[in-house]
Amino acid sequence: MSPILVRPVREQLEHDRVIRLLQQRWRRKYLVGINQGSETTTSVVYGETTYYPDVVLSPTGKPNKPEIVVEVETGESVNHLEALAQWARLAQLKAAFHLYVPSGAVGPARRLCTAHNIPVAEIWSYHLVGDEMRFTMVYKAPKPTRAARRPTAETVAARTAARPAASRPAAANGSARKAAPGRRPAAAKAVSRKPAAAKRVAAKRGAAKRVPPKKAAAKPARATKRR
Repeated sequence: MSPILVRPVREQLEHDRVIRLLQQRWRRKYLVGINQGSETTTSVVYGETTYYPDVVLSPTGKPNKPEIVVEVETGESVNHLEALAQWARLAQLKAAFHLYVPSGAVGPARRLCTAHNIPVAEIWSYHLVGDEMRFTMVYKAPKPTRAARRPTAETVAARTAARPAASRPAAANGSARKAAPGRRPAAAKAVSRKPAAAKRVAAKRGAAKRVPPKKAAAKPARATKRR
């Protein structure tokens, strides 16, 4: 039970209304158990301790493995006593801990979670718009990232030994390629091509020298003038 044993009537009605709305919101996806007011119909066991969150969401077909536990607070119950007695304990469960607070209490709720190192998965705010209750997510914990492990020297040596010869670097197989019979080295091919190219160039030059020069056209004789 919450350390706030007696809430103002208005806040208690608002608290129970939020719980019922969350039940309707999640009943298609989860098995939803709720605890309103002094009711303790749904519980979560952690070690030798039994807790009674406001809302317990369990996967369909697995009622004994809660996935999310929700605590709904009002303006009066967002305080150090509630954070230490309820939030910190519910956050120790394997299920994700969600916190719902009035829109005006978001700042104090986040500061309390930070000050007491309470790992809350999500913080939601709620407020009335006319007769309709609106919910807004104001915080979501980042997903934990796994640091990449650096391979040890023994691991690298084992991977290199287990790697097939075809996948090893080309430098390791260079000697085998040179010794392989039936292959003509690329350097020898280049050398053998040079004399042929030189012969073709020389033949072209000789043909150019043998071409006779063009003869100039004979000019017609000038006609002699008669006297």
